Amino acid sequence: MLKHALSRRAVLRSAPAAIGLAALGGQELSAQEVKIGGADLKLGVASYSFRKFTRAQAIQMTKELGTPYLNVKDVHLALNSSPEEIDQAKKEFADAGIILVGCGNVSFAKDDEADIRQKFEYAKRAGFPLIVCAPTHTTLPKLDKFVKEYDIKIAVHNHGPEDKNFPTPQSVLAVVKNMDRRCGLCIDVGHTSRTGADIVESIAEAGPRLLDMHVKDLSDPMVKESQVAVGDGKLPFPQIFMQLIKMKYSASVNLEYEVHENDPLPGMQKSFSYMRGVLAGIRGAKYSA
Repeated sequence: MLKHALSRRAVLRSAPAAIGLAALGGQELSAQEVKIGGADLKLGVASYSFRKFTRAQAIQMTKELGTPYLNVKDVHLALNSSPEEIDQAKKEFADAGIILVGCGNVSFAKDDEADIRQKFEYAKRAGFPLIVCAPTHTTLPKLDKFVKEYDIKIAVHNHGPEDKNFPTPQSVLAVVKNMDRRCGLCIDVGHTSRTGADIVESIAEAGPRLLDMHVKDLSDPMVKESQVAVGDGKLPFPQIFMQLIKMKYSASVNLEYEVHENDPLPGMQKSFSYMRGVLAGIRGAKYSA
């Protein structure tokens, strides 16, 4: 039986070297989507990682990472885009085989229903099924009716100690628990770590309210500026993935790589290789005789 405290090193020792491992026990592992024990993990990218690059370049780099899943930051499709501009961007993504898992992070700091509606219209036109967002305690409850009207999910992104509204996953859950089930949480594992909250426990607490994730790694779990490629830091990725599998999580795990902004691809490729290796190791440990 797989132990919850399985270490990074132990997982990787059991991981096959090849990424495209043959299925074990009917479980599937591909370069971009991992199905294990009822979970369906989609390893994707938060396009903020490519903030110094054009939309076309962001699309190309996403493809180079071997994933079609993309959460689009407004630098790659401005929130004030015209309908025609949105349609053009949507076509570019579709033509490239990109699957849009959401947009964001989108600010809902303005207590103005016209502003809120405009952002939901933007998401609807572009075909985003989810808005990763940063509301306030005033605006978050007001998003509920728009979620119901547009049938677009919202995932509130916790931003760590500096966030006066929602620093921790728990601070988000305290509010969304009484809202429509399509209102939930985007756990940022780096920001969560810096608050001192336990990342794995926070994921477990979120349960079905966990609608999206942003992942990164830190060499010092309490220091924002210590970000490194995933696998080079100290955040507990084997335990994170095991908890997601236990929950049968079926949404996106989006890499948000905020360092090396002018040349992010090498670190992102290393991060994806590590995450895929961890998942291969978990599957091997869980389903091998």
